[in-house]
Amino acid sequence: MREPLQPTASLRALVIIGVDPSREPMRFAGAQVLLGSQGEKGSLDDGSLVDYKGNHPVDKTKTGGWLAAGLILGTELSERICVMGISMNLVTYLVGDLHISSAKSATIVTNFMGTLNLLGLLGGFLADAKLGRYLTVSLFASVSALGVGLLTVATTIPSMRPPPCSDYRRLQHQCIEVNGHQLALLYAALYTIALGGGGIKSNVSGFGSDQFDSTDPKEEKAMIFFFNRFYFAISIGSLFAVIVLVYVQDNVGRGWGYGISAGTMVIAAVILLLGTRLYRFKKPQGSPLTVIWRVVFLAWKKRTRPHPAHHSFLNGSENARVLHTDRFRCLDKAAVLDEADSTKGSDRNPWLVSTVTEVEEVKMVIKLMPIWATCILFWTIYSQMTTFTIEQATVMNRTIGSFTVPAGSLSAFLFITILLFTSLNERLFVPLARKLTHTTQGLTSLQRVGVGLVFSVVAMAASAIIERQRRVIANEHGTKISAFWLVPQFFLVGAGEAFVYVGQLEFFIREAPERMKSMSTGLFLSAISMGFFISSLLVSLVDEVTHNSWLRSDLNKGRLNNFYWLLAVLGVLNFLIFLVFAMRHQYKVQHYAGNAEDEEFGIGEVVKGSKEMVRIGEEEEDKEKACAEGKEGAQFV
Repeated sequence: MREPLQPTASLRALVIIGVDPSREPMRFAGAQVLLGSQGEKGSLDDGSLVDYKGNHPVDKTKTGGWLAAGLILGTELSERICVMGISMNLVTYLVGDLHISSAKSATIVTNFMGTLNLLGLLGGFLADAKLGRYLTVSLFASVSALGVGLLTVATTIPSMRPPPCSDYRRLQHQCIEVNGHQLALLYAALYTIALGGGGIKSNVSGFGSDQFDSTDPKEEKAMIFFFNRFYFAISIGSLFAVIVLVYVQDNVGRGWGYGISAGTMVIAAVILLLGTRLYRFKKPQGSPLTVIWRVVFLAWKKRTRPHPAHHSFLNGSENARVLHTDRFRCLDKAAVLDEADSTKGSDRNPWLVSTVTEVEEVKMVIKLMPIWATCILFWTIYSQMTTFTIEQATVMNRTIGSFTVPAGSLSAFLFITILLFTSLNERLFVPLARKLTHTTQGLTSLQRVGVGLVFSVVAMAASAIIERQRRVIANEHGTKISAFWLVPQFFLVGAGEAFVYVGQLEFFIREAPERMKSMSTGLFLSAISMGFFISSLLVSLVDEVTHNSWLRSDLNKGRLNNFYWLLAVLGVLNFLIFLVFAMRHQYKVQHYAGNAEDEEFGIGEVVKGSKEMVRIGEEEEDKEKACAEGKEGAQFV
């Protein structure tokens, strides 16, 4: 089935792997995805962009551009520094200073990261429905700064920690564990940070892209550079966090490390506010989450009503943007307009009856769920890089000459690999795949995901082998092997992320309904979130079933390698299920205006100019009126 080409899509047909970047800015790495969530309208000409006084059209000489975008970039850079500086080294604090068991510490970290990504949905919803991106980013940046400040206090005040424990007492399991009162402040700090980070991540890239006019060829090209620099900023932020801040936390003090993060976040929030006069603001235009909830609610409310004799009797069928389908027919009842609803104007009241277009768009989102579900386990495997892998590093030899590498800093290899493979993907893998497949894409989005899933399985197998060897040498010879034996698993997971991230994001953006493109944000963030939560669940189940024999605080007495093998087996099963769904999936036809040029920008395909886009858009609209569905128009294969 094919959706009619909408004029708004043609007018802004700058394509980055099939996406309009003015509405769906993206980055490939880090562990976060940042997409602007908004509605159909997005150009400076539609009245949705105003200056700080609410004036439209905006004066492009005084608003937007690189200065405004740079101030916004600073907010995301600070958020990355805070979150990565905390998550990548938190487990060592929980185990070493608070004397919490390895399993419980891993659960605390994964629950924190899962909540942070899940709350991105809340941030996106608030921006779309009520607050707009600027207010949402400003508000949640302040919340994030408050959270890091609380964490600084929680890790600095001695009464917030149990008494220190000697190595001998630790081996005898005689350490005093942190109590509930001490944990309360820590939890309050972590989940305040999660709330702030979630609100920032779901809006900051979209707010940055709003500073460029996609109908202006010069600003259009600048927007592409913005995405590159946005990605560079978050990558630098992540590397700075795991190299510099982790070192400060381990060697100077947690209070100093987290205090620097808090100060950075406060400065970024102040700078963001100081640039208020420079920004272009997009008016809130409603959230697709509201549409989905409304369709499901109405379908349930009308579940006892009979189906109409023909779908043409459904509300809005005469001007539907999407053809009716017979799948998930139970949802069709949301568009049934019967005598009970036949009051004047009821067909325009969205809470009394939906339209065929809305119902079919919800069906299209449901169609994405099998792929969504089979992507979750990758993020479960990824989460081990922030928990047990860091714990492994603490009991391995991390010295280089007289310098001891902090355990959390080894995760720098993860981000370096992501950067490497993202670059190779555009410069080597995609051109090679294009030659082999004779397609513009090279690899389809689901093929990318499949490659990444294979990497994750191999990573867990390698992790299991290395951990067993580490434990045997430690127990039999009393020797610590080099922590750099962990580099292969960081490398494999990082390579996998480079493929899964791009493929999963591309898939959701391409396959989501045109008017629900911002759902790509929600689906992506929720998959990451569920991956971390599944990790917490697995750790708890394994700890219960094995009676704490696999995941012990003393890794030399545990069987962490068995846990890694379990993840590898689950990864194989998940990959087979993914293959079934991927082979059965029928891609939605994608429209674009223009041809593949300007590849020097490193991402996607760029159209030549706005006038050409308008011309092609008008021609396509005429063709849609004259021809049968699916026979005309440009498309991605």
